[in-house]
Amino acid sequence: MLLKDLLEGLEYQSSGSTELEISDLIYDSRKAKPGCAFICLCGANADGHRYAQQAVEAGAVAVIAQHGVEVSGATVVLVEDTRYALAVLSAAYFGHPAKDLRVVGLTGTKGKTTTSYMIRSILEDAGIKTGLIGTIGTVIGDRVIKTENTTPESYEVQKSLRRMADEGCGAAVIEASSIGLRDHRVSGFTFSIGLFTNFSPDHIGGNEHKSLEEYRACKAMLFRQCELGIVNIDDENWKAITEGHTCQLETYGFHPDAQLRAKGERLLSCPGYLGVHFELEGPYQFGVDVDIPGHFSVYNALAAIAVCRHFGVTEENIRRGLNAVKVKGRVEPVKVPGNYTLLIDYAHNAVSMENILETLREYHPNRLICLFGAGGNRARSRRYEMGEVSGRLADLSVVTADNSRFEDVMDIISDIEVGLHKTDGKYIVIPDRKEAIKYCMDHAQEGDIIVLAGKGHEDYQEIKGVKYHLDEREVVADILKEEGLS
Repeated sequence: MLLKDLLEGLEYQSSGSTELEISDLIYDSRKAKPGCAFICLCGANADGHRYAQQAVEAGAVAVIAQHGVEVSGATVVLVEDTRYALAVLSAAYFGHPAKDLRVVGLTGTKGKTTTSYMIRSILEDAGIKTGLIGTIGTVIGDRVIKTENTTPESYEVQKSLRRMADEGCGAAVIEASSIGLRDHRVSGFTFSIGLFTNFSPDHIGGNEHKSLEEYRACKAMLFRQCELGIVNIDDENWKAITEGHTCQLETYGFHPDAQLRAKGERLLSCPGYLGVHFELEGPYQFGVDVDIPGHFSVYNALAAIAVCRHFGVTEENIRRGLNAVKVKGRVEPVKVPGNYTLLIDYAHNAVSMENILETLREYHPNRLICLFGAGGNRARSRRYEMGEVSGRLADLSVVTADNSRFEDVMDIISDIEVGLHKTDGKYIVIPDRKEAIKYCMDHAQEGDIIVLAGKGHEDYQEIKGVKYHLDEREVVADILKEEGLS
């Protein structure tokens, strides 16, 4: 494709010809190859402008930059923002795949992954093949392609959308994180639907957001880039999130002013099954069961229904889709013999742990047992907080290893104990995670709920910078096999 065609719609200045055939778009100079265009991205740890000449020497015929660069032997194109330029160029390079799909973007602090899977489950029950891009990876059919970020770079987003369209998807759902929106990873096209789930303090400091206001403003960007915005009217931030919106708006929630409403919520419970039932009001008037526990699941399901109704789904599609949805590592039930419930969840900080434990408390378990560790090379305060939350809300905390990275696991556990000691909660320390899981299963009592927190969808454990395979589903299966219970 010609460079000038890739640049269409961008304001730019060029020195050199734009009548160049471009073989690929590259933003990592180490991957530069003959005929490519190299886009200089400014990252937290490196500035691509410094490596422009290196990319040219490897074969790049054009350099896209946002300030002057010293290069010879290539066309230089100056733009205001190279991240935005990468998004625009990528969309053009892959043939504007969003025009061949109905793309839904989800933003919010919590619930994006679960809601995206609910949307997919309903749409696929209606015969609409649906791709996902998010925390768990890129999902097309039965394949899961791992990604580094919740929202990958725009080039990867466009590449995935093209693959989805080519493989017969009629819809795609993207978790549009605040960082992804800020860094233009989902720029270069218009979403059919933008969805706001909720807002709470998170991702503040470091290389993330400078303030709560900036965090909120980044999420608001979605509603200037979609045709229809659907928002949770029960969240007090919904007006700030939609300030300056350019789309039509619809609302959902429990509030009587919401266009799609939920009422009559009640919990559903039996060993191995924790769910929730609620009734719909507004455009739909029927009841649904969701095979994921807690009040929060009502909001996620309501959001999914609010989106899917614009795809012409039926009542049965919604009922079947929500009662069959499974999200890897999000309050995920694992089948075990015996009258207790075993769950795997990604909760890996104090806020998410508090949410899941409070949710599970509502089901009045015989005992609530929480197995967890904490990540190494992260703020120590996070460990104190996690210990305190589990000590306060769980009947038994089983403290073990998570991704210790370059720290000693016993140092991390000692920090967790600081928080535990602020409570009267019982706990036991078992540093080996597999042994800790076995302990929980061997000592389970009738009516217990056991949650293995922290790993969720991850299938590895990072120790001293090395990632070792560890999938908790496989660990449980191995324990059952060893004990002759599988």
